[in-house]
Amino acid sequence: MSVGRLIASRTAMFCCDMQDKFRPSIRHFPAILSNANRMLQSAKLLDIPLVVTEQYPKGLGSTCSELDIDHCSINCPKTKFSMMIPEVKSYLEEKKTRKSIVLFGIEAHVCIQQTAIDLISLGYEVHVIVDATSSRTDTDRVFAFQRMRQAGVFLTTSESMILTLAGGSDHPQFKQLQKIITTEAEDTKLLTFPML
Repeated sequence: MSVGRLIASRTAMFCCDMQDKFRPSIRHFPAILSNANRMLQSAKLLDIPLVVTEQYPKGLGSTCSELDIDHCSINCPKTKFSMMIPEVKSYLEEKKTRKSIVLFGIEAHVCIQQTAIDLISLGYEVHVIVDATSSRTDTDRVFAFQRMRQAGVFLTTSESMILTLAGGSDHPQFKQLQKIITTEAEDTKLLTFPML
């Protein structure tokens, strides 16, 4: 049984469809955006490969300009809901040692959930960052987290993940990572849902 132990050198980070056109309709979007940025900054500092997708960018726009994705390994447009499109699968096949995926973005009950289930089906361990993931409704968001947990996904927060990947205060980038988490993560109202 997997306990979800993470090692940065065996991990990849997936940022799913954090696009401008979703801004008005996604619950807690400013907070989700801020917490997603913490993950992106950490990936850069920890040299963790970053995979970015954009759902139908021709109609829905590109990734929000507040997010620094310049260091991403690949950035793929898609029309499928799951991020596991051929380009992403090929990339992961090249990175055979990356067996843990840290996943966040939108929407929880569609693209995130389908990506997580596809990854688990392929033998990957999946960790979803709950405070950097949302949907248009809180109901869809919360039940997506429940569904993913049932499928074997590990649910965690941005700060917990950053410190887990660092592994200890002796990490060479710890002081830089500490600067990221000095400011508390934005509240995305998850504690209002006791079923989680």
